[in-house]
Order: sequence, then structure tokens, then C-alpha cells
Amino acid sequence: MIVLEPITDANVAAFKAVRLRALQDTPLAFGSTWARESAFTDEEWLQRAAGWNGARGIGYLAIDAGALCGIAGSFLDPEDPTRAQLVSMWTAPECRRSGVGRMLVEAIAGWARGRGARTLLLMVVSNNQSAFLFYERLGFARTGRTGPYPNDPALLEWEMLRQLS
Repeated sequence: MIVLEPITDANVAAFKAVRLRALQDTPLAFGSTWARESAFTDEEWLQRAAGWNGARGIGYLAIDAGALCGIAGSFLDPEDPTRAQLVSMWTAPECRRSGVGRMLVEAIAGWARGRGARTLLLMVVSNNQSAFLFYERLGFARTGRTGPYPNDPALLEWEMLRQLS
């Protein structure tokens, strides 16, 4: 049975492990890199966990029978708290197409709705067709806004949005 746990300082080691695994597994899905984050100190991981578990941010770990199988986070837009950003979404390859991703997105959507957000936004790298299809199945649509992908300016990121009301 899959359970979701909020990221806290008590499970920071699990947070670090799943985040680094995600960066290795799908490096083009994130705005950061394994090389950058693997160099973080324990204190930096604790600071990140605190930011992912506060009034303006949340992070969840997905766990299946004790095995880490996914991660997702969200932050309220500091300029417009009716908008929340879905970040760091990843599901382990062995758990894909099992509902883990949907559970993570719905948990994030519920958290955002509970804080007054009316829209949930995310960015998808232009060459990640499976991510586009996944998010479209969950009610997201492309907004038309694009930007350069931070780790490879030859690629674009597309913004997607889902109404939460």
C-alpha cells in the first residue's frame, strides 16, 4: 500500500535519497542537477526540508512497502498566493503507471486548495512527451508560456496550469 509522508527533518535522509535518485534517473526533468545537489551538506538538506514543510511550501514522499517511490513539492507564489507551483515531481520507474504520480499531484492540489490557491502551475521540458500526457490526464493544459530550460538552453520548458476551484 502506498502512503504519502510530508517531508520533515525527521525523514530528511529519505528526502535526500529520493531526490538524488530522481536527479540521476531523469536529469532533464529538473531545474537542478545531481552534481549540484549531491554536494549539499546535511545542514543544507535540513534547510530544504524545513522549506518544504511550512506555511508556504509542502513536500511529500511516496512510500510503497517501505521503499521510496516518489516525491513532489509545491510552493505558493510569493507575489500571488492564489497560485501554487508544483515542483520536483518524480515517480520511480518501477512504480510508474501505478497511481503514485496521481496520488502525489492530488495531495499537492489539496494542500494548495487548503491555502487558498486557485491554480496549480508547473513546467515541463519540451522533450518530455510522457510528462505532458500525464499532466493532461490530470486536468493540466499548456498556457502558451515557455522559457529556456536552465540546464540546456537549447530546450524549452512549457508552463502547464490546472484550475483548483
